[in-house]
Amino acid sequence: MAFPRILIIGHGYVGSALAQLLVDEGFPVAAVNRAASEDGSYPILAADVAKLETVEHMGDQLPFSEPDVIVHCASSGRGGAEAYRAVFLDGVEHLQTVFPDVPIILTSSTSVYGQTDGSVVTEQSPTSPDRETSRILCKAEGKVGDGGGIALRLAGIYGPGRSVHLKKMLEGTASIESGEPSRYLNQIHRDDAAGAIAHFLQQDVGKHSGSIFNVSDDTPITQRECYEAMAEFFDLPVPPEAAPNKNRKRAWTNKIVDNSALHATGRELLYPGFIDALQTDGRLVPSIREQIG
Repeated sequence: MAFPRILIIGHGYVGSALAQLLVDEGFPVAAVNRAASEDGSYPILAADVAKLETVEHMGDQLPFSEPDVIVHCASSGRGGAEAYRAVFLDGVEHLQTVFPDVPIILTSSTSVYGQTDGSVVTEQSPTSPDRETSRILCKAEGKVGDGGGIALRLAGIYGPGRSVHLKKMLEGTASIESGEPSRYLNQIHRDDAAGAIAHFLQQDVGKHSGSIFNVSDDTPITQRECYEAMAEFFDLPVPPEAAPNKNRKRAWTNKIVDNSALHATGRELLYPGFIDALQTDGRLVPSIREQIG
């Protein structure tokens, strides 16, 4: 069986893990970043999806005539609405212009759900984000779906070298938001995010054309439960309470993200919950300790 040719836009935290996963499984892969680099097992080309001319030039440099599927997992960095518009909305339009018949898998975000009442949200739940960045993501999802692609709404990504809650706990700067009820944290391990994308590439994107899937772990946990569980795990004091910061970069929400639709496609997770990952991913804790020094 011939594996589909995959073009990965964004060679960052998720994109690099996905590329290596696919290469190991035998997929022809090319990755795109703002700067080209030599990897050895697959080419990394230079392009900025926000600029049509660089996407056109990148298309001429591919190791295959045309990709069968494009995975758009580029990051907007630390930019605001304009950066989101350039990377996600303009980026999708530029990719569809250069590769009009190629479906796109877009990594979106569960931040498009603006619920603050602790309710369960599914892919059919209303999206009522209170930030322009989330509204832009919804528009990009629509463009991808209209082109026969898939949108994957990723929860907060953590993994080796990346976990804001774990880092705060280990460096002693964590605090629990005062008041009840405690808001829910919806997370997904980096390897499960990459694995979910690979899962749909293996299944045939056309089978799920126009669909949206939540990619979150199986164990939503409140912020209070998360820090209390880490305190017990590491034998550390429970962090003190502090007033919640509702002006954080990610919008303040409180919801339980349901991932039943993802499971219904046959995908199971390596790390069903954050506390599970602390116990079973031997890279996670040491990598965060290295950052603290």
